[in-house]
Amino acid sequence: MNKKDLKRCGENVVIDDLALLINPEKIEIGDNVRIDAFTKIIGGTRVILGDYIHIASFCSVIGGGIFIMDDFSTMACGCRIITGDDDYMGGGMTNPTVPEKYRPTRRSGRVIINKHCILGTNTIVHCNVELGEGTATGSGTIVTKSLPEWKVWIGAPARLLNLRRDDIILNMEQELRDEIK
Repeated sequence: MNKKDLKRCGENVVIDDLALLINPEKIEIGDNVRIDAFTKIIGGTRVILGDYIHIASFCSVIGGGIFIMDDFSTMACGCRIITGDDDYMGGGMTNPTVPEKYRPTRRSGRVIINKHCILGTNTIVHCNVELGEGTATGSGTIVTKSLPEWKVWIGAPARLLNLRRDDIILNMEQELRDEIK
C-alpha cells in the first residue's frame, strides 16, 4: 500500500505492510495514525480517519458507505464496522460478485465514531450508527443503534454499563494540543 495513493495522508502515519486498504483514493488519514497488520478498510463512499487514531489488528471496515472516525479514538483487535448492508428477504441477490442491477436492495449507509471513543475487542458496529463522544464498548459488544456520549456499553445488543469520566480525558487532550502548538 503506497501512502501516495490515499486521498489524504497526514504526518506520522504508520500503516503495517500487512494491512489492506481498498479504494485508497477515497480514504483520508490525519496525523499520528497507526493501522496494524491484518486490518482491512474498504474505501466505500468516503473514509475519514482523524488525528491520533489507532486501529488494531484484524479489524475491518466494510459495506461501501461512509466511515468517519474522529480524533483520539481506538478500535481494539477484531472490531467490525459495517457501513452498508443487503436485504436478505429476497428482494434481490447479494454479494459483491453480483452486478449492481441484480442487487436492487443494497443500501449504503454510514458509521460515525466521535472523539475519544474506545471500541473493545471484537466490537461490531452496524450500519447507520453514531457513537457519541467518549463512548466505550466492552469486548464482544454489538452496536445496532446510536449511543450517547461518555458512557460505557457492553453486551449483544449493547446495553449501558456505566458512565465514563470526561474531565481527565478532555484536560489531557487540551494539554497535548497546547504542547504541539
